[in-house]
Parts: sequence; C-alpha cells; structure tokens
Amino acid sequence: MRRKDAQPVGELVLQFLRSESLETPLNERRLLVAWHEVMGQVISSYTRELYIRNQILYVHLNSSVLRQELMMERQRIVMRLNDAVKAQVITDVVFR
Repeated sequence: MRRKDAQPVGELVLQFLRSESLETPLNERRLLVAWHEVMGQVISSYTRELYIRNQILYVHLNSSVLRQELMMERQRIVMRLNDAVKAQVITDVVFR
C-alpha cells in the first residue's frame, strides 16, 4: 500500500538538518573540503589553515605572492566555492 503523504528521503533529511540547526555547519564543512577541489593541488599545497567565521572564509597561505594573486580574484573564488557547495555559505574571503 502506498501512502499519499510520502516524501523523498532527501527532503526529510534536509528538514531534519534545518530543524536541528545543522545545515549551516554541514555546508561550512563541505565548503572547506571543496577548497582543495576547486582551487587545485598547487594552491592547496600553499594553504596552511582554513576556517569560517561569520560567513567569511579565512585562508592562511605560505606565499605572499600567491596571496596577492588570490586577493584580486576574491569574488570569483567566493562564487566558485558557493557553487561547489550549492549554497550561499560565505560572502567574502580573507587571505593571510
């Protein structure tokens, strides 16, 4: 017998995550993992630390030259990372 009020499992999981306030931390974690995929192996090798505070991604780099290059591409990096996660997780990137 088929129920009329049946919902897809994906929607139920999403509703649960929202009700428990777990959606944002999960998306933040997915974005940090996506950094290495989106930016590539070379830039990832110069990355020391990544963290998100108040919708701002902080990236600590080993190279000042790379830092300057990435600062010019900040908005495009924000768009690419948010697209990879399929959610508006960050609004800005700070390179240190």
